[in-house]
Amino acid sequence: MFTGIIESLGVIEGIEKEGSNVHFTLRCPFSSELKIDQSVSHDGTCLTVVKCDAERYTVTAIEETLIRTRLGSWKLGDQVNLERCVRLGDRLDGHMVQGHIDTTGVLVGSESRDGSYVLTFEHASTLENPAWITVPKGSVTINGISLTVVESAQNSFSVALIPYTWNETNMHTLVPRDTVNLEFDIFGKYMSKILSARLPAGS
Repeated sequence: MFTGIIESLGVIEGIEKEGSNVHFTLRCPFSSELKIDQSVSHDGTCLTVVKCDAERYTVTAIEETLIRTRLGSWKLGDQVNLERCVRLGDRLDGHMVQGHIDTTGVLVGSESRDGSYVLTFEHASTLENPAWITVPKGSVTINGISLTVVESAQNSFSVALIPYTWNETNMHTLVPRDTVNLEFDIFGKYMSKILSARLPAGS
């Protein structure tokens, strides 16, 4: 479990394919504090540490993860948003994030507005995927970052970032048509499931 508050940016320094899996080696400031089998969120994707030393660590992504997320497009030198799993008793400064990516979205708009940055993303329609729901003032996770929805539609939404979040995460590296990882609010997904089971077919 994570909170969507990014601890650090990591840099991809190694990519090694083994069968259908890919091993990613990253350099990050807290590598020396990691241990084998620990969970770390990478752009919102929960991956397990399989090797680590004082400066770098390695995680493995299976084929399904590579297909479902943006990890399949990672390149050497890319910056990755990192967060270690939350500990019992820690403050939940963001919202409850599982590290299970629902789908990817595409950046379709970016503007600076009154000291903040407003980004708009498109994704598959909620008519086909009713659990992929956003609501104004609700939470959504983009590349592992807990953000508040500004505007919401069936297949798009916008969020606003303060300068600190913009500068300290990989959001400032995005350009139009770039892909991002999306995880929708877990409570919204459960409510959608409950309501869809109660409503008549076609409602």
